Amino acid sequence: MPAEWEPHRATWVAWPHHEPDWPGKLAAIPWVYAEIARVLADHEPVEILCQTSDVVEGARVALEAHGVRRDRITLHRVSTDRVWLRDSAPTGVIDSAGDVVLVNWAFNGWAKYPNWEQDARVGAAVARLTALRRVEPTRPDTGERVVFEGGGIDVNGAGLLLVTEEWLLSDVQVRNPGLGREDYERIFEEWLGVRRTIWLGAGCVGDDTHGHVDDVARFVAPDTVVVAVEDDPADDNHARSIDNIRRLEAASGQPGAGPLRIVKVPFPRPVIMDGMRLPASYLNFYIATGVVLVPTFNDPNDRIALNTLAELMPAHRVVGIHAVDVVWGLGTIHCLTQQEPAPATVQ
Repeated sequence: MPAEWEPHRATWVAWPHHEPDWPGKLAAIPWVYAEIARVLADHEPVEILCQTSDVVEGARVALEAHGVRRDRITLHRVSTDRVWLRDSAPTGVIDSAGDVVLVNWAFNGWAKYPNWEQDARVGAAVARLTALRRVEPTRPDTGERVVFEGGGIDVNGAGLLLVTEEWLLSDVQVRNPGLGREDYERIFEEWLGVRRTIWLGAGCVGDDTHGHVDDVARFVAPDTVVVAVEDDPADDNHARSIDNIRRLEAASGQPGAGPLRIVKVPFPRPVIMDGMRLPASYLNFYIATGVVLVPTFNDPNDRIALNTLAELMPAHRVVGIHAVDVVWGLGTIHCLTQQEPAPATVQ
């Protein structure tokens, strides 16, 4: 699996349509999507899945209003239950011939939500639209398909993978009953080319996926990890983030990992909506070709996060995207995007 900063053929998103994801705020969300598409389209093609013909038309209106490059946008009529393609769309990997293969995990609504059957067919739709080969990973013990979501993993493109115990090894929202740490490491090795898995502890407070790593730790270079850290001991994210730092420090320099540069990024202020703590994190950024889109939250720490990421990725433009409305859906920019790698043969 290539690192996210390696060349892309395109970015995939699904246009928002499911009102229960953003109760009372759905009308504002397409305009945020249009701004995300505007920035991305200046750097790479954007493939957009649309639930109905009406959604297609609404997307077209919003994209035109934002001045999005039409030559870089393609709208596809494909049904989805929800729009979090990081988790429902396939993971792009490069095979031994240098071609892109779609690793199509099984999807079951994060082992939590009942509306997932259309999302489970997104991988087949992407394969049909791209004509790329699609494979379905299976469990080594039962032969059943492996249930995963893309937001639960992050790789450096050189054999290292980040994941949390909370997501895969706890007894809450269990994706693959009966699988343990070594089973998952074998799956990562077989399907993603991973040589060393670094197990962090937990994700962030408010994360309804129960532990996705893309809110708490991300690679920005083969040897550099950014980690979300909460300094306030009274905040529920404090102990979690300190534990993740310690685990990364312990992994650094170990066989298969090499020395790791660990860079701290603060959390924003707690974002509360209707009495609920939302999973607001700057680490839910998305790295596209030459640009990084970073969620921002009307907080002084916005500037610290943007400047830190700009210093770490000087070859990329770093663009903040207002995400206070979007995070009401319990995800932001990384959650709603999925990269399609470019074939190694044309990189």
